[in-house]
Amino acid sequence: MYYYLSGTVAHIEPFLAVIDCGGVGYACRTTSFTLSRIKTGEKAKLYTYLSVREDAMDLYGFSSQEERRLFQLLTSVSGVGPKAALAILSSSTPENLALSIITGDEKALTAAQGVGKKIAQRVILELKDKLAKGQSISAAGENISGPAVTVIPQNKLSEASAALAVLGYSQGEINTALKGIDIDAQPLEQIIRLALKNMVKP
Repeated sequence: MYYYLSGTVAHIEPFLAVIDCGGVGYACRTTSFTLSRIKTGEKAKLYTYLSVREDAMDLYGFSSQEERRLFQLLTSVSGVGPKAALAILSSSTPENLALSIITGDEKALTAAQGVGKKIAQRVILELKDKLAKGQSISAAGENISGPAVTVIPQNKLSEASAALAVLGYSQGEINTALKGIDIDAQPLEQIIRLALKNMVKP
């Protein structure tokens, strides 16, 4: 129903931002990460997700499409509701969270308030299964770093690609973003960060 809201930030409180759009204030439940990127009285654009249940209708807003995609993925996991998803997203940046899921880092997920080991394991299991369905890429014979073919460690490349896929990027966008990055010499987290920077270049 709503794709995004663009207006003035009228009010902020923990896990909530009110966006004034033409005189109407929309209350968006959100994350600490998104709240850190907006200020009261300033313009903001939040990508939204409307949750409709028998007893409630809640609007969620995020500073990026990537964070919204992760929210939707998290709430698709059995036992993870919107409140837990917001807590998980509030404990890290979207790219670091994606990396934690791909690498099976339970500790990073249990750092979120109210998220125990069982939920963390379920998130990793269910989301890694989704990623496994054709979203990782192979380095065999693939040229992603320039005219000369470079041999790149299979695990680093596939993990970086899968983490970017979690954030909703297409295979073509991922290949382009990885060009020029010295994957062999960089740690996995840095590879993902550099690729994300390439994504937003004009």
